[in-house]
Amino acid sequence: MVQAVGVLPPLCPTKKLTAKSLLNILVTNDDGIFSEGLKALSGALSGLGEVYVVAPDRERSAAGHSLTLHHPLRVEEVSKNNFSVDGTPTDCVNLAMNGMLPVRPDMVVSGINKGGNMGDDITYSGTVAAALEGTLLGVPSIAISLAAKKDFVFERAARFAADTAAMVMERGLPKDTLLNINVPNLAESEIRGCRITRQGKRVYGDAIVEKVDPRGRKYFWIGGDLLGFEPIEDSDCQAVSEGYISITPLHLDLTNYESMDELKEWKF
Repeated sequence: MVQAVGVLPPLCPTKKLTAKSLLNILVTNDDGIFSEGLKALSGALSGLGEVYVVAPDRERSAAGHSLTLHHPLRVEEVSKNNFSVDGTPTDCVNLAMNGMLPVRPDMVVSGINKGGNMGDDITYSGTVAAALEGTLLGVPSIAISLAAKKDFVFERAARFAADTAAMVMERGLPKDTLLNINVPNLAESEIRGCRITRQGKRVYGDAIVEKVDPRGRKYFWIGGDLLGFEPIEDSDCQAVSEGYISITPLHLDLTNYESMDELKEWKF
């Protein structure tokens, strides 16, 4: 069953940490260094400590957990503590965690993504992949997305991300686990609370669009229409559709343990 763990509105105020517990926080995304969601997120997290932004120099949506290995990466300091990288979200986290910054971050917060990252989208998401990389490198990590296609209002999601970050640093996360958060793009009075959820299942239309360019050459565009989701009661998709903030714990271990005994009978 779905577990409700919070009641909104109003969103919980950001927790105040003592000077001794102030953090070094790495903020990144897959929408690019100039995204409004990134700006809102870094601003909300600034009350928890020193914020470093390392993000792609352009939109890198659906980059997944890809790492650039075949050409050098260029880093540009856009402003104080704000750096753009001509690579993927995973590149950004890897560089930041492995010596690019003057300090090693205590936490990674990725987002705020323009659009939800639920169900099957999780496997493609550069936003989630950045938090995955942070988890692999040993720091608590959060991915946060705003479930909308237009008229984005990032402030509520940013405040929730800051409050969650404070709780994570206070309480910790289970081993090899990151949090994937999706926030409905609703008025504060319409958000019904929070739910702990599992990964849902998206339903897509035709995934490939085939066309012909002005020179008569065929080309393809990947990305079919999203038709909805399967009605799984405890899923992220279901929770967000009902006006709840979805919090999904994702684990690094992708092993399907239930299938292991069956596969042993195959006698490879």
